[in-house]
Amino acid sequence: MRVEALVFDAYGTLYDVHSVVQRCESCFPGKGTQLSQLWRAKQLEYTWQRSLMQRYAPFSQVTREALAYSCAALGLELSVARMEALLSEYLRLEPFPEVAAALERLPMKKAILSNGSPDLLEPLVRNSGLHLDAVLSVDALRVYKPAPQVYELAVKALHLPKERIGFVSSNCWDALGAKSYGFTVYWINRSGAPLDALGFKPDAELRSLTELPDEVLR
Repeated sequence: MRVEALVFDAYGTLYDVHSVVQRCESCFPGKGTQLSQLWRAKQLEYTWQRSLMQRYAPFSQVTREALAYSCAALGLELSVARMEALLSEYLRLEPFPEVAAALERLPMKKAILSNGSPDLLEPLVRNSGLHLDAVLSVDALRVYKPAPQVYELAVKALHLPKERIGFVSSNCWDALGAKSYGFTVYWINRSGAPLDALGFKPDAELRSLTELPDEVLR
C-alpha cells in the first residue's frame, strides 16, 4: 500500500542534537563533546523514566534537568548564564545537511512527530526554515515515545489510516516503536549501528535522508 504521508522524528533525524557541541565547548573547553553526549543520553533516559513513572514533564524541563545532571556528573560549574546559553541552542539546532533537499523531493504531506514540547519545537522549525504540513508534540498526551498512543497522534492529524503513513527516524527505539504501532518505517541509520532487539525490523534501513525519496517513491 503506497505511503501517502511521511512523519519525521525531529531530534537526531531532521535536526542534529550535537550541533550544540560548539557552544558546549565555548562554555567548557575540552569538554564540549563529552557534555553533549551525556546531555543527550540523560535527556532520553529521563523521558523513558517519566513515562514509566507516569510523571510527565515537558521536554524543555527534561532538557534543562538533563543538562544540570550532566554538568554535575562531569564536575562542570553551570552558572545561570551558561545554562540559558546552552538551552537556547535547542531553538536553533542545525538540520542535517541533506534534509532540505530530501524534503523538497517528497511530494506527499510531511509532518514532525516529536518528544519536543511546543516551546522548543515551534521556534526550532521556524528558525530552520523547513516546510512541513504539521508539527505534532507528545505534549498533547503527556507521555513520551515510544508509547503507542503517541503515534496515533499522526493518524488523527493527517486523517489517514496508519497503513498509509510512513515514519522516519534515526533513533532505532523510535523506529521500532513506530513499526510496532503499524507504520511503514524508514530507519535512518547514519552511524551503522546494529538493530535493537525489540522484536521488530524497519521496512527500510537507510544511511541518510538523501536515500529516502528514492525508497519511498519507487
